[in-house]
Amino acid sequence: MRYDSVLDMIGDTPLLRLDPGAHGVPEAEIFLKLESANPFGSVKDRVAWGLLRDHIDTIVEEEQVVLEASSGNTAKALQIIASMHGVGFRAFTNRVRVREVREMLTLLGAEVTEMPGLSECPDPTAPNDVFGVIGDLMDGEPGRYHHTSQYTNEDNLRAHYEQTGREIYRDAGPVDLLVGGLGTTGSTRGAATYLRERNPETAVVGVVAAEGDFIPGIRSAAEMWEVGLFEPGFYDAITAVDSADAITASLELATRHGVLAGPTTGAAFAAARDRLLSGPGGPVTAVVIACDRMEPYLSYFRHRRPDLFGMAAGTATAEAAPSATPEDIETWIAAGEHVVVVDVRTALAFQAGHIPGAINLRDDLLEQVMEAGMPFSEASRVVFACPTGDRSARFAARAAATGRRAYTLAGGILGWRDSGRPLAGV
Repeated sequence: MRYDSVLDMIGDTPLLRLDPGAHGVPEAEIFLKLESANPFGSVKDRVAWGLLRDHIDTIVEEEQVVLEASSGNTAKALQIIASMHGVGFRAFTNRVRVREVREMLTLLGAEVTEMPGLSECPDPTAPNDVFGVIGDLMDGEPGRYHHTSQYTNEDNLRAHYEQTGREIYRDAGPVDLLVGGLGTTGSTRGAATYLRERNPETAVVGVVAAEGDFIPGIRSAAEMWEVGLFEPGFYDAITAVDSADAITASLELATRHGVLAGPTTGAAFAAARDRLLSGPGGPVTAVVIACDRMEPYLSYFRHRRPDLFGMAAGTATAEAAPSATPEDIETWIAAGEHVVVVDVRTALAFQAGHIPGAINLRDDLLEQVMEAGMPFSEASRVVFACPTGDRSARFAARAAATGRRAYTLAGGILGWRDSGRPLAGV
């Protein structure tokens, strides 16, 4: 089929029926909506073009810069579309935690500003969050910027209502169950609204990452703020999946069904199957939104499951990490021991406030360093620090497994601050 613009290729993605003999629920018809077939590789292609389509002529005419709170697929798609039209794009985020995503945005020329927020997703209720920064920027130069605002803009829902939901119904007919990861919540709400208009009994399950865990592209349970497009009452269930199950399901999709899907899709597939297996049984038509491909997340898979890459030394779990309190650190230093505090946050967060004497190695860079070899001396005590202690525990466990005296800072940087101890700034 011929196209005259790559933007015309967005949408009409395949709906793949999985072999019931392989997916584990023989009575169910499980379909994957393969959003990786979009030209820029993800479900967010629909959103990006949906947010810009009606405004792009004005943006070009007035030479505006497009702004968005994103650190992943939405930013990638917006950057490409903006570049195609000769206008600028800036992304604001609290974290870019996947190496390939960071490198892709850099390669495409995106200007990414990382804020020292604690969450992976924007939190409009938090001071100095990305929404506040974007608002201040727009107030300072009226007319200079166009904020697409994927977390609050109903064009996000409209793109999935008019396209994704319509396509699913066209190809599968009435749907009993729709499952998808929750980020902005645009894909599940938009598609499900269309499907429920044709089958009011359609159940909708939103998938989040388990508490304290991280799955790229979706929020954790603690990040599901009742703001923007998210409406908790819209869902029949919101299911938490841990990263281990998401990775296992992603690999199963690849090896049993030939689908190279990312961890968000793995999480959604795992949640869908669990729901179907715990249900009343009988014939069911279920659709899982498969939002992108596996390849951009290889570093994530390697970090979470190093055993899959022959890295047996790094298989210690975060739960096995020894912890150190602020009092422990002070006691060691007073006793003349050499203590290295490694802050794994972004440079901006480190500059805003850090433990005096700490060094800054952003987590994705530290991951690369530790893959090449453990850089810390066995004679030193090494304390890894992040905002709350969850991320740093993984590095501490990995270092401790190699014989280092490694620890995660109990309570993280927030715990240090809340204990009344000072934070240094740059």
